[in-house]
Amino acid sequence: MTTQDKNHRVFAMKVASVYPLYVAKAERKGRTKAEVDAILCWLTGYTKRELAGQLKKQTDFETFFKKAPKLNPARALIKGVVCGVRVEDIQDPLMRELRYLDKLVDELAKGKALAKILRA
Repeated sequence: MTTQDKNHRVFAMKVASVYPLYVAKAERKGRTKAEVDAILCWLTGYTKRELAGQLKKQTDFETFFKKAPKLNPARALIKGVVCGVRVEDIQDPLMRELRYLDKLVDELAKGKALAKILRA
């Protein structure tokens, strides 16, 4: 299986199937679903209501990011390693968006203040 095939499978995954894993990871570390939602909304520009709608519609990650109302320009400030890869070095734009999200949830689970996670 090529990297392209693996990426395609990830892009086709439903956000709603991964979302509970993000929430569980945060909650195991004493954080909240509301904080996960704040991260998702900050990154994509979706409102809480729009985010809930995307989850309900079973939107895949590719569509979720392509239809995002306004990807936050400050997301370029997200640096670091996720899954052994530096997010700032990821060439595929959609994979970079996914890894930005992973990195923000990791930072939340590690106890970083929400204001710092949101690059405020």
